Amino acid sequence: MTMDDKSRPTKSPARPKTASQGQPAMTQKSLFSFFKPTAPAKVPESGPPTDHLPSASLESTSASPRTPPVRNGQGSGFTNGVNGHVFSGHRPASVLFSTDETVLPPSTPPSKTATKRKTMDFDEEEAHSPMKAQHETPNVKRFAAEVEKLSLNTPVKQPRFDIPDEDDLEEALGSRRSSRGVRRIRYQISDDDEEDNDVEGPPKTPTKTRRKASRQRDDDDDDNDSEYEAPAAAIEDEDFDMDIDLTELEAAELDAAFNDVDDEPAPSPPRKKAPTPKLPAAPTKPITGIFNKGAAPQASPRSTLKLKDDKKKERIAKFEETNKGRYAWLLDIKDADKNPIGSPDYDPRTLYIPQSAWKEFSEFESQFWEIKGKHFDSVVFFKKGKFYELYENDADIGHQQFDLKLTDRTNMRMVGVPEASFDHWAAQFIAKGYKVARVDQMETALGKAMRERGKTQAKAAPKVIRRELHSILTAGTLTDSGLLTNEMATYCMAIKELSRPGAEHLPTQFGIAFVDTSTAEFSLATFYDDMDRTKFETLITQIKPKEVVVEKGGLSVRSTRILKNTLGVNAIWNHLQPETQFWDAMTTRDEIRIREYFGKNVPGTIDSECWPAALQKVDGNLAVLSAFGGLIWYLRSLKLDEELLSFKNFQVYDPVKQASTLILDGQTLTNLEIFQNNSDGTEAGTVLRLLNRCVTPFGKRLFRRWLCHPLRSTPAIAARLDAVEDLMRVPGFLELFEEKCARFPDLERIVSRIHAGSCKIADFLVVLSTFKTLMDTARRLSSYTEQFLSKKIASVLEELPDLTEHLEYFDGAFDHKIASAGGEIVPYPGFAEDFDAIDETLKRLDSEFAAYLDKAKSILKTTKIVYKDLGKEIYQLEVSNKVSVPKDWTMKSSTSSVKRYYTPKLIEIITELQEARETKNSIMKELQSRLYAKFDENYKDWLKAVKIIAEIDCLGSLSKSSSALGSPACRPEFVESEQSVLELEGLRHPCVIPGIAADFIPNDTVLGGESPNLILLTGPNMGGKSTLLRQTCVAIIMAQLGCYVPAEKCRLTPFDRVFTRIGANDNILAGQSTFMVELSETSKILAEATERSMVILDELGRGTSTFDGYAIAYSVLHELSTRIGCLGLFSTHYGTLTTEFERDPNVALKHMACQVDQANREVTFLYKLVEGVCEKSYGMNVAHMAGVPRAIVERAEEMAQAFELKQESKRKQEMELKKGAKEIGQMVTMDLAFLLSRVDKEREKTRAAEVMELEEEEAQGVEDAMVVPRKHGSHRVFSQEQEVRTLNRILKSFGNL
Repeated sequence: MTMDDKSRPTKSPARPKTASQGQPAMTQKSLFSFFKPTAPAKVPESGPPTDHLPSASLESTSASPRTPPVRNGQGSGFTNGVNGHVFSGHRPASVLFSTDETVLPPSTPPSKTATKRKTMDFDEEEAHSPMKAQHETPNVKRFAAEVEKLSLNTPVKQPRFDIPDEDDLEEALGSRRSSRGVRRIRYQISDDDEEDNDVEGPPKTPTKTRRKASRQRDDDDDDNDSEYEAPAAAIEDEDFDMDIDLTELEAAELDAAFNDVDDEPAPSPPRKKAPTPKLPAAPTKPITGIFNKGAAPQASPRSTLKLKDDKKKERIAKFEETNKGRYAWLLDIKDADKNPIGSPDYDPRTLYIPQSAWKEFSEFESQFWEIKGKHFDSVVFFKKGKFYELYENDADIGHQQFDLKLTDRTNMRMVGVPEASFDHWAAQFIAKGYKVARVDQMETALGKAMRERGKTQAKAAPKVIRRELHSILTAGTLTDSGLLTNEMATYCMAIKELSRPGAEHLPTQFGIAFVDTSTAEFSLATFYDDMDRTKFETLITQIKPKEVVVEKGGLSVRSTRILKNTLGVNAIWNHLQPETQFWDAMTTRDEIRIREYFGKNVPGTIDSECWPAALQKVDGNLAVLSAFGGLIWYLRSLKLDEELLSFKNFQVYDPVKQASTLILDGQTLTNLEIFQNNSDGTEAGTVLRLLNRCVTPFGKRLFRRWLCHPLRSTPAIAARLDAVEDLMRVPGFLELFEEKCARFPDLERIVSRIHAGSCKIADFLVVLSTFKTLMDTARRLSSYTEQFLSKKIASVLEELPDLTEHLEYFDGAFDHKIASAGGEIVPYPGFAEDFDAIDETLKRLDSEFAAYLDKAKSILKTTKIVYKDLGKEIYQLEVSNKVSVPKDWTMKSSTSSVKRYYTPKLIEIITELQEARETKNSIMKELQSRLYAKFDENYKDWLKAVKIIAEIDCLGSLSKSSSALGSPACRPEFVESEQSVLELEGLRHPCVIPGIAADFIPNDTVLGGESPNLILLTGPNMGGKSTLLRQTCVAIIMAQLGCYVPAEKCRLTPFDRVFTRIGANDNILAGQSTFMVELSETSKILAEATERSMVILDELGRGTSTFDGYAIAYSVLHELSTRIGCLGLFSTHYGTLTTEFERDPNVALKHMACQVDQANREVTFLYKLVEGVCEKSYGMNVAHMAGVPRAIVERAEEMAQAFELKQESKRKQEMELKKGAKEIGQMVTMDLAFLLSRVDKEREKTRAAEVMELEEEEAQGVEDAMVVPRKHGSHRVFSQEQEVRTLNRILKSFGNL
């Protein structure tokens, strides 16, 4: 028998005995209920089983321990055989023996046990039970047949038989349990809060309130000698059943939970134990059914089930009738200020509870609704014993969303989950978008009893266990490693927008603060943005926060649309009240000072001197301080503010970093599928998935930041490429790095947990061990740097701080092996004086116990005295029954052979021992906090080491990605040139799977320098135009990131920005059509593109009529070619557009080649970029390939031919009118007219200034007219260099005639 076996209580009360034989009355039903779901018993071959049954091969589906036999009501001894003994051995677990089937004498009404127990409904199980056919042997059938012959009114002679050990039962029933996978368990609980109170005390007189059966622990020597005490009162009919569907793992956990529902009672001074109430013996009566009192026939299983259903319906009706009107206020939900749902001022976090409802609440209900009323938007997991329970609306969510069994309790609807599976269920609710509030018990049952025994507060103290809100868990603010499912950062963002009503066209200021709660890293951003919110959209696309905190009514419509469109429907929105919740800058400063988040306030100093450096930089910015204030308030409501802010991990975030990085705005990140694809929103096929090959979690997060901001500086790019080449040339470095670092835990997150004091000891030990490995690995990696040609990696390793001294301190502080095995920190002698002192006290008490035992032996004159620990009743003196003891000895427990006592002196020593142990526990907890604080003193060194390893990991990722590109792949060559250059030869799309790279057609792309700046691209539908555009941009990003490029040659100047306008997407949620989206993105390009920009435009103008679309496409292309001077690709299906630009020296005409079979209407795409213009788009052939009916395609071809003939004849007529004159093109004409107009206007302005000063105002207006209009009222003046370039282009065009 294991320690668990002897520490678990019995499952149900003893069955009463008859007066004559001392046997329990049994019916056919109870016998069948016993045998049907189990293995058969061996039965004698002849006659009914009247004398003896050999040991049966029974099996149980429960893992519960043995249940001790029942004490005989006639005196000492135990019922254990024939003539007053029912079972030989132990009674099976209550899963097989439900007291619902016990027949009590008529004088004793049927009662249920007050302890929680599990029962199985065999009426529901037997129809499909695999055990029925599997284990009904001939012996069992013969026994059942004999039982069926018995008259219902004839007493049954109880046979004696043996019940096998529970281990045998479990083994035999293993097949049944595994075949079902999930089993349904039903347990019974009382309506009050008494399961929280498990403190032993003197028995009380029976009342209508249910009592729990007292429990006593056995020891290894007393397996068959313990006793069971019957409950003092019967269970009321208001008890309910709660069903929970559990997996096998949860069922095992639940078994343990049921055996010890409440906290164990602590040892207390011995009290004289009141006698246990005895069940009266009953005379022999004819056997009747369990439900019928007279001679009515035995109820069948079907009728029993019907009676249970009726009882359940009766109980539900009674519950509804009792609680009708108690929660009527939940039908009309309002917030604490009585604002109904739908009101602009409605606060979903609070709930209005009328005063009349508080008067009707029980103490437990008041405790629940006090917390729920302040967190109504959260699902509250309420700790109750060994379970977390959800009530009312939360219970409905658990039932509807997760199929948890709904029942009623304490006048409320309820579902429950085991305590051990809280993390699992919390994660499930969070994944569905719910907030989870966790309410824990702040005292044990012993603490509650001690509080109630207090003299001063006995009347005022609540009679239920004290509970408090522990934490609120949301998708954007998770800190527990058990709930974090993604290695990438998860952000919660607060946004403050300072817009001017009626002046939306003017720049808008944004203040933004966001935090990754898993690493306690705060980021602050502030900027002025245009009307289209370009920077704001870029930041949101880069960060993708899971949770947003905004001021109620504080965001403009345009900003709100960007958030909703970018984040989708799964984002969590928190609307805070202005000023009171979303603080302004002044309130934020005051709250930081009052709470002392960043250290103690020193008199005579400026409050912000102790602030982190990043926060000091934005101290004067009202917008960002207000956003930071809103974030602080929200974190405070989640009880996360102090542990996160005190870490002082702040940085200033720039979404574009115009001075040092390649800018990738939100549209570009989306169009190029950098972080998520456009098909299903996952990482499959994205650039991030292709390049991010980091092996550490913190390395993966850093690489994502690198990808948001590729480099622009040529020396920085070259240094990174040199390091990548070194790693490719010396593979041993990465092999060692991956071998040691691939198993590293998420150090960045755990370090923040150590700072917060919420780190587990096991994790703390892992961190210390990992940093030791890190230091050793760094020393070994340094030996490889001699083989490197560059100094990048060597310089990075040199910056690694020496952590040896810090680690040695913790090695000498405590025994790591003991901490790893037992989960407790035991300091070495001399490290903690208070711990050494209490340890000496414990040793002294051990000596006192030994001395007192010797003294007791001398007093009683016997050596057969030992100490016995039974649960928390420790150091009981165990003495033989034959030995007489002094009168002041108090008996605590006994068996048939021994008795156990406490003495006044022993109680005194035990009390001192318990106090010493409690002091030791508190010292050990305090010691843990001291060690964490010591670790946190050097958090900058720990984090710096983590960041250095992350940087090496990212360089290794680029090296591995470069090697995995296949052939051809090359190192990009960066040149410093006045004109932008891009030369790509044999370029493949990098996201193509390497195994099929040979099937991908490479292409050459040459722009700038001696070649035209722009390519006007034509080709058939599905011909590969969009793929060519995307792969060109991705190649630029990879090159400036420091990675190889999948091409034979890559030569380029660093770009400052990549613009994309790809795909035909509408934006229904934002109220924008396809064409509106096209022009909005194009407008950003025209406003912000420079000569160093790369611009991609795909089929601009297709969202409107042919003439409007053509005109817009023409004007945009002319602007890019003539005035902006950027590099780019412009794909189109407008054939006449190629005619207009065929003589433009800045525009090259190219197309995607194809082969056309007109007879079969088939198009073979060659996916090759070649010179010239594609004759047609071959839309009819694509329509045929797509399965459009042939008749429709043929009709469309006829219409197309007629339209082409009409256009051709019209063109011939125009040529005849011109009589052979050369056509220079509308574009050249426009450029020449523009330059001439500038000359005329300059002359007019000069002459007007000389003639009279009164015309100065008019002259100024003429000057404004000369400026090229730019977006949103801004002006862009043509430089002299641009004028010269335009004039040269005109001359070249004339030369091409």
